[in-house]
Amino acid sequence: MTPFRRDDVLARFDAYPPTARRRMLALRELVLKTAAQTPGVGAVEETWKWGEPAYVTPNKAGSTVRIEWKPRAPEQVAVYFNCQTTLVATFRQLFPHDFRFEGNRALVLDLAQRLPLDSLAFCIAASFTYHLNKASR
Repeated sequence: MTPFRRDDVLARFDAYPPTARRRMLALRELVLKTAAQTPGVGAVEETWKWGEPAYVTPNKAGSTVRIEWKPRAPEQVAVYFNCQTTLVATFRQLFPHDFRFEGNRALVLDLAQRLPLDSLAFCIAASFTYHLNKASR
């Protein structure tokens, strides 16, 4: 597991119920691994946005990715994207059966189901390179 650089983010992950914590840690690892392996992105900054763990490209190559579990929906977690982008609309077309979608802002994942790792990695990489790809169009 990649060490946390911020105690406040670690405390948030430690506060999740055990099942949600395992899923959130798996999502965090996937986000960090995908960023490191995606050309033009590199390391991301782990921070807070809208009260949720957020991952930002310091080089401004892409758009923020946020992940969260919420008590009002205890059997799921979500991966959030900037709703002002076309990201979730694209993911809906490419992966209609891999996720449940929350409007134009989130991929919703049930805790009891296996993570669609390849699809998720694609979505995360697309967000982290959103501005790079937009500029090249």
